[in-house]
Amino acid sequence: MTSTQKVEAVMALKAICDAIVDGVATAGKLGTPGGTIYAMLMSAGCTLEQYEQIMSALVAAGKLEKRGELYFAKGVK
Repeated sequence: MTSTQKVEAVMALKAICDAIVDGVATAGKLGTPGGTIYAMLMSAGCTLEQYEQIMSALVAAGKLEKRGELYFAKGVK
């Protein structure tokens, strides 16, 4: 993989993560079921393992909070 391809891959992953966080934030206090997020990503070719890695990273980075099977934008009670 060339440096340009690596940069493009990182930019694409950032765009995906930003879209997930924005979508979850839109749901507000209702939260977003993980299955809904996975279904969206799966339709774009994402595997279950990739989904789990992305969501774990977003939670670890403090962008999302997981309560049961629902995801919330950080700070939404």
